[in-house]
Amino acid sequence: MIIKLPDGSQKEYESGVKVKEITGDISQGLLRDSLGAVVNGEILGLDDEVFEDCDFKVVKFEDIEGKKILWHTASHLMAYAIQELYPETKFAIGPSTETGFYYDLDLEHRFVDEDLMAIEDKMKEIAKRDLPIEKIEISREEAINYFKERKQDYKVELIKDLPEDEKITMYKIGDFVDLCKGPHLLSTKKIKAIKLLSIAGAYWRGDSKNKMLQRIYGIAFEKQKQLDEYIKRREEAEKRDHRKLGRELDLFSMHEEGPGFPFFHPNGMILRNNLLNWWRGVLEENGYGEIQTPIILNEALWHRSGHWDHYKDNMYFTKIDGDDYAVKPMNCPGSILVYNSSNHSYRDLPIRLAEYGIVHRHELSGALHGLFRVRTFTQDDAHVYCLFSQVKDEVFKMIDLADYLYSTFGFKYSIELSTRPDDFMGDLESWNLAEKSLKDALEEKNLPYTINEGDGAFYGPKIDFHLEDAIGRTWQCGTIQLDFQLPENFDLTYVDEDGERKRPAMLHRALLGSVERFMGILIEHFAGKFPLWLSPVQVEVIPVSDKFKDYAQKIADALHAEGLRVHLDARAEKVGYKIREAQVKKINYMLVIGEKEETSGKLSVRKRNGEEVADVDLDEFIASLKEEIKNKTITE
Repeated sequence: MIIKLPDGSQKEYESGVKVKEITGDISQGLLRDSLGAVVNGEILGLDDEVFEDCDFKVVKFEDIEGKKILWHTASHLMAYAIQELYPETKFAIGPSTETGFYYDLDLEHRFVDEDLMAIEDKMKEIAKRDLPIEKIEISREEAINYFKERKQDYKVELIKDLPEDEKITMYKIGDFVDLCKGPHLLSTKKIKAIKLLSIAGAYWRGDSKNKMLQRIYGIAFEKQKQLDEYIKRREEAEKRDHRKLGRELDLFSMHEEGPGFPFFHPNGMILRNNLLNWWRGVLEENGYGEIQTPIILNEALWHRSGHWDHYKDNMYFTKIDGDDYAVKPMNCPGSILVYNSSNHSYRDLPIRLAEYGIVHRHELSGALHGLFRVRTFTQDDAHVYCLFSQVKDEVFKMIDLADYLYSTFGFKYSIELSTRPDDFMGDLESWNLAEKSLKDALEEKNLPYTINEGDGAFYGPKIDFHLEDAIGRTWQCGTIQLDFQLPENFDLTYVDEDGERKRPAMLHRALLGSVERFMGILIEHFAGKFPLWLSPVQVEVIPVSDKFKDYAQKIADALHAEGLRVHLDARAEKVGYKIREAQVKKINYMLVIGEKEETSGKLSVRKRNGEEVADVDLDEFIASLKEEIKNKTITE
């Protein structure tokens, strides 16, 4: 059997190997610091185990899988603490998330912040008991009877909805038993630092027709130091919250008349348009033609594309002249119709079609979150139709574009290859070829990547880009998807050099991803302190009194004539107040105009970071700003 070692290498062992033979190839320090060993998807101890054919790997908290295991265990630990404090609680679900864990609870008592502290203390007390976490396999009937006796209605409903042949497992910590697939830690002792973060409402199964439950969010770590660092990052993240800065900088707003539909203000449109106009130019230089396709298309199209079978729960529908139509959730079928509107030769390929396509997707109200999760957004979509022999080069070009885009804003990024999901369209042979093509491209580029099993699109595997922002958070952003299914569904063809009709390959590519979401990421990444080329107001001109207003206007006009975005603050307010307000608005440069400036013809320049420069020539100031804009300089 093949066993994966922690350094990423693999080693072959005879079936029936004892754990000590494996651990000889793994540092004891790593074993001591690990959460345990995952064997065939289950976390096991390392004492006196004998392994037959299996997938064995040591898991640490630093691993994505390790975090999920610890946080999932922490959610059960929280439920156990709540059961001890509030025995009448009915438990719904308690998963790990990308940023921690939560549990949904049905309880007449309404939780407040003081309750969280009591639950947290109880969790710490239980964790110190070093309780084993036991896995229990049970029949469907026994599981239903177990939870019925304890009046745990939500668990009974979940079990009844499982397939008849589903293996039922439960996990036990002390007196708390929960329906769960696992895996979990071996005991509670690894959970050393806990923080319960917030209380929210959540409809059972996300359906507003169901009962509103209470949801408690939390985070847990192996060490107190990790929690302290997390709290510090969280405080910084709150300062950078794009919803808060969106209001302060007058960029966008959300309204109950259109939940999940953002309203962009003039400042927000300046930011958006500068971003998109620059990206338009980049795409044009890289051989893309821009198209625009309708927002509403008939239902038959979505059946043909496969979205009806795989995505209809997220779609909006309407009728036109008595016929059924859908509001598009994705842009690809429209691009395909453009491709199919004329005949193509192999000499025409690759054809690169870009679109800033507005899409609508039905998101649950509880999932909506500023610009990060909305019901309508614009994708910087592109679809490339090419020969199979051109796929690798086109993927290379897309990766280079992604690198150029993200480095422009100072983002580090990591790459993930997402493979065939359970709900896929097409045949295994074409999927295997598509996955191999993307994998080969990444490896030939010598790019490190991780595999995200089963997270591909229903029509093809994908390369995903995860950005790291200024405070270390990661965001899934761009994607490159290889699709052999839609060309088949829509009978896409080109004429090859022998005069025969053949099927092209199709690549989907979005690098900003959702423009709205990318803007939200930028707002938080820069904490509203945008690079000069993106700033809604680049220069604030501040006369010290009405006496110098005319000269200040002259300076503002000169800057405006050079294409700079300038605002004259001629209000009858104190200079200090106007400077502080400009700083709150994150304006890059402030020019304070008084008698000295009018007499000398020189400028006093105050930068956003508080630095001041006196006696600056106007032409030199303009030239330096133009250079900063041209280079897209990041100053902070």
